[in-house]
Amino acid sequence: MGSPKKQRKKFSKPAHPWQKERILAEHEVVKEYGLNRKYELWKMGSILKNFTHQAKNLVTAKSAQVEKEKNQLLAKLSSLGLMGNNAKIEDVLSLTLKDVMERRLQTLVYRKSIANSIRQARQFIVHEHISLGDKTVTAPSYLVPLAEENTIHFSQKSPFNNPENPTIAIIKAEKAGKGAKGKKGAKTEAKAEEKAAEKPKEEKKDTAKVPLAHDSKKQEEGAGKSKKKDKEDKKEVKEAKKE
Repeated sequence: MGSPKKQRKKFSKPAHPWQKERILAEHEVVKEYGLNRKYELWKMGSILKNFTHQAKNLVTAKSAQVEKEKNQLLAKLSSLGLMGNNAKIEDVLSLTLKDVMERRLQTLVYRKSIANSIRQARQFIVHEHISLGDKTVTAPSYLVPLAEENTIHFSQKSPFNNPENPTIAIIKAEKAGKGAKGKKGAKTEAKAEEKAAEKPKEEKKDTAKVPLAHDSKKQEEGAGKSKKKDKEDKKEVKEAKKE
C-alpha cells in the first residue's frame, strides 16, 4: 500500500525571527483580518512572492513563450480580482499583501455583511455554514475568483440560512444601528463645525496660581512673628499702667 505522501509546506518563514518592526506589522495584519496564526499570513506572502517573481522573470525575457506566459499570469490575476483587465505585467510588481488578503473568503464574508465580525466570518466558514454556489468551502484562506464572489451565501443545510434565525436578526439589527450612528455622527460633526465658525474665539482665562509648600511656610512664619509682637506690645502697655 505504501506510506502516505508528505504534505509540502506552502509558505516560507521570515529569514530573521526577531525583528520588532516586522513583528508589530504582522500583529496588526493578523488582528485586522482575524487570522488564527501567523503561518496564514506567511502563506499569503508566499503566494504574492510567487506572482512577483514570475513577473520579474517575464519582464526581462523576450520570446513567443514569454508572451504566452505573460497573458496566462495576467488572466489568472484578473480572474482573482487582483488586477484589472487592461493591466500590464509591470503592474504585478505593485501588488501588496493587503491586496491578497482582501480576496480571502473570510474577508469577503465579512465585507458582504454576512457575518458581524471578521472572527465570526471565520467561524461560519470552518463550521461549514458558507457555500460558493453548490460547493461548501471550509478554508478561510481560499482566494475567491471574481466569478464566484457573487455566489457567496449560507449553505442550504446551515441553520443560518433561515432569515428568522436569532443570530441573523442580531447581525441585521447591529448593522442597521451602525448605519444610523454613522448618519447621526456626520450630522453632529457638521453642526459642531458651523457653531465653531459662528462663535468668536474665547479669551483664555488666567488660571489661579497654586501656592507652593515654601510659600505656605513663609506665611506661617510671618503669622508667628506678628503674634509675638502683639504679646510684647501688650506687656509694655501693662508695665506702663503699673508705673
